[in-house]
This record gives sequence, structure tokens and C-alpha cells, in this order.
Amino acid sequence: MKKEENKKTSGKEKKKQSEPTEEVKTDEKTDEKAENEAECKESSKEESAQSKLEEELKAKNDAYLRLAAEYENYRRRTTEEKTNIYADATAKAIKEILPIGDSIEMALKSVDNVPEEYKKGLELICNQLKTSLEKLNVETFGEVGEEFNPELHNAVMKIEDDSLGENTIAQVFQTGYKTGDKIIRHAMVQVANCD
Repeated sequence: MKKEENKKTSGKEKKKQSEPTEEVKTDEKTDEKAENEAECKESSKEESAQSKLEEELKAKNDAYLRLAAEYENYRRRTTEEKTNIYADATAKAIKEILPIGDSIEMALKSVDNVPEEYKKGLELICNQLKTSLEKLNVETFGEVGEEFNPELHNAVMKIEDDSLGENTIAQVFQTGYKTGDKIIRHAMVQVANCD
């Protein structure tokens, strides 16, 4: 009986001895699972941190691009303003000088019985004024025979004349001036055959 008991106990002991190895194996498996889960958590944390950093980078890049676009718009706007200021100042100064040029032209047209030197002097002054205006990119418009354009010409009279075409300038009372697209002074004209 003792032998049987010994066998039973030794069998139990063997089972107990084999059980701890199974427990160790299961512990190792749980440790591996825990490690794998920890690694997964770390990698997911790294991925989330990386995606967060990528989002921040996109936001910063977007902000940079917006700032660059705003600066480019500001630079373009200030350049246009400077150009417009120059054109406006030039136009205003020339508008003040034009009556003097008109007076010189009228004096040239009305000199008949005056010494030739006097007439030449007026012509030199008139040519000098025209040259100065050309240097400032000021153009004249409103010649006899041109087509009437209400944006450029100011019609003060109209006549019927079969020798001229429809809506044609018949006479110029005051020459028009412009710089680029900016009208300094409209031409004052008489229009033929207009409705």
C-alpha cells in the first residue's frame, strides 16, 4: 500500500512538477502577449505622434503659403499705388500747365502783322512745351477727321456736312491730352453728321 501511495504521490508530484512548467509556459505566453500589446501601443503612439506632427507640418506649411501670398499681394498693390500716385501727380501738374500752352497756340494763330522774330519765338516756346510733354509720356488727341469718341471728346457743337463722314470731328476748339489710359483733359470738338 505504501508503494501504491508512493506511486500516487510520486504521480501527483510529477503532475505538480509538470504543472509549473505549464504555468511557466502560460506565463511566458502572457508576457509575450503583454510585450506585443505594449509594442503595438508604442507603435500606435508613434504613429499617432507622427500623424500629429504631419498635421502640424501641413498647418505650418499652409500658414506659410498664405503669408507668402499675402505678401505678394501687398507688394503688387503698393507697386500699383506708387505708379498711380505718379500718374495722378503728373496729370494734375500738366492740367495746370495746359492753359499756358493753349494761350501760346492761340497767340501763334493770331499773329499776322508782327515781326518774324516774335513769331519764331512763340513757335520755339510751343515746340519746347510739346517736347516736354512727350518726355512725360503725354499724348495729344482730337484732330480734325478723327471719329468722335464720347470717352475722349467733349462735343460742344454739331453740324451737317456732306464732305465729312458720320460722327467725324469737324473742328477742334481745345486739344485733348492723356497719359497712358488716364485722360488729363477731354478734347473740345465740333462733330459732323451725328444723331
